Amino acid sequence: MRAAARLTILIFTVGAGATACRSGQSGGALAGGTLAGGTLVGGALAGGALAGGTLVGATPDGRVAAAPARPVVILHAGGRALPFRVELAASEPQRERGLMYRNHLDPDAGMLFVFDREAPLTFWMKNTLIPLDMIFISSGRRIVGIVENAVPETETPRRVEGLSRYVLEIAGGMSRRLGISAQSAVEFQGVPGEVLAN
Repeated sequence: MRAAARLTILIFTVGAGATACRSGQSGGALAGGTLAGGTLVGGALAGGALAGGTLVGATPDGRVAAAPARPVVILHAGGRALPFRVELAASEPQRERGLMYRNHLDPDAGMLFVFDREAPLTFWMKNTLIPLDMIFISSGRRIVGIVENAVPETETPRRVEGLSRYVLEIAGGMSRRLGISAQSAVEFQGVPGEVLAN
């Protein structure tokens, strides 16, 4: 196999889990770089670099290619910033499907449900195969309350007291394990403005 055709895989830790980045070419290396808050600082990465949370690399014909950065929700708990890579559920069909039929959710991953306005929100676990923590978030980006370890495949209504505009679903038990609690601050990074503008 020619060296240029080999696939290089680097694994680095972001928050509580691991993320794999692939480069279509070998020949580059992680040289003197460190990962800080999702950004590779001072290093090259297999023909490219990680800048602002986006892997930027060279295509075989020399053009620069950027992989889209996945949105991140950062929860502030106990003096720590806890990042979760998220999928967005901003439309009605996306919110209805949610995390149904999934067999696994990485400990640093989740789904952010975005609603048009604050309201008393209710969720259930129909066709959801894994336990989840549901973190209800106000439009002021503070945690309103948490439903921990929602039981899979149940239709029991899950809600918290107060109004929420966002709900972050993460792997069941992670909130308690990481010390996430009500009133903690929340940040969104890489969430398109048009999604939040509704």
